[in-house]
Amino acid sequence: MFDKILIANRGEIALRVIRACREMGIASVAVHSTADSDAMHVRMADESICIGPPSSTDSYLNKAAIISACEITGAQAVHPGYGFLSENEAFAQALQDHGITFIGPSAEHIRIMGDKITAKETALALGIPVVPGSEGGVANFEDAIGVAEGIGFPVIIKATAGGGGRGMKVAKNAQELEIAFRTARSEAKNAFGNDEVYIEKYLQKPRHIEIQVFGDGKGNAVHLGERDCSLQRRHQKVFEEAPGPSITAEMRNKIGNICAEAVAKINYIGAGTVEFLYEDGEFFFIEMNTRLQVEHPVTEAIFGVDLVREQIRVAAGMGMSFTQSDLEINGHAIEVRINAEKLPNFSPCPGTVRVFHAPGGLGVRMDSALYAGYSIPPYYDSLIGKLIVHGRDRPEALARLRRALGELIIDGIDTTIPLFSTLLAEPDVQNGDYNIHWLEKWLDAQLGQH
Repeated sequence: MFDKILIANRGEIALRVIRACREMGIASVAVHSTADSDAMHVRMADESICIGPPSSTDSYLNKAAIISACEITGAQAVHPGYGFLSENEAFAQALQDHGITFIGPSAEHIRIMGDKITAKETALALGIPVVPGSEGGVANFEDAIGVAEGIGFPVIIKATAGGGGRGMKVAKNAQELEIAFRTARSEAKNAFGNDEVYIEKYLQKPRHIEIQVFGDGKGNAVHLGERDCSLQRRHQKVFEEAPGPSITAEMRNKIGNICAEAVAKINYIGAGTVEFLYEDGEFFFIEMNTRLQVEHPVTEAIFGVDLVREQIRVAAGMGMSFTQSDLEINGHAIEVRINAEKLPNFSPCPGTVRVFHAPGGLGVRMDSALYAGYSIPPYYDSLIGKLIVHGRDRPEALARLRRALGELIIDGIDTTIPLFSTLLAEPDVQNGDYNIHWLEKWLDAQLGQH
């Protein structure tokens, strides 16, 4: 087992890893930018080291600075959290070259799944169902129209190197396709330096269902059920729950086993998430995230496992502490993402937190790096906390969430807390009857009323 782990991240996820390290008796090293000198993860880690100025490019994305920090502190392994360098194959490879363990999958698996087309081809070869679409990148409009007519409109154009909704356009007919194709390529070029796009069938009312998988790197893998992350705004998840309200035990076992067998075949190591669009009883592969997800706590809640602890165990060559037969779902869990944003436009709202009171009680978990007097810097993602609740069933989890939101106080800045209190009054949310377009339509309707 490792003696010391460096956490190449900040905020609540850095605290999450520090806590797992502490329980395992492993020393932790926090890295930070000059803007994060007073951050909670810096205060809670056993050691901290400044790796650069406020800009992410010069600090949290600075591979050389992080590797130097490992060498200075004697850290034997790096946990990347999510975001930043968590899915950067060059970083994983550079750590390996320096004899430092990357707590995550191999650089090769990150590379395969990082390219959307290669990921789709790999998924298909491993027996995972995929969305009908082009067999690879589409180079020109003539090819695009051929693909679209072959699979039928509407279609969605996506950037091969994409993420976060950039380089993604929908076309309902040939006229719209021409504009969408041009725009998607231009956006992709600007955002990712790569204008390659591919085309898929656009599903009308799908849900976003993701399967949590975990492998030991030695040909053994399990699935930990699904999460429903359909409540999204601009392709960003805001409300996640497990198990999915629309998924039966039979469906879960079928798609879960397909995913577990697929990652076992490639000797995948650590946590991964296979994401699907789900419509009319069918699953369609979108992508695989080769890291811990923001919403991993809902899976931890219903299975009673510590996914970060497991990541560290398998990275150290110890194997998983459970098998598929050990994993049984207990109750229902929901997570809401609390952002420092001003409603109704969701504009970032950095500033100083005057009062912070986290909710408590049975089945309530608050993952946050906030404290009274903390100044939220303007340089990073606006996520400032995650409120997770667990109940015996979905109605109890919803009641617990309503109660916990009422107890949560973050004063001094605007947050998205009021959004969730309002959403919980909606019959569709109460009944779990929503798809990936529901929230945006609801927000448009709300704005239209004001």
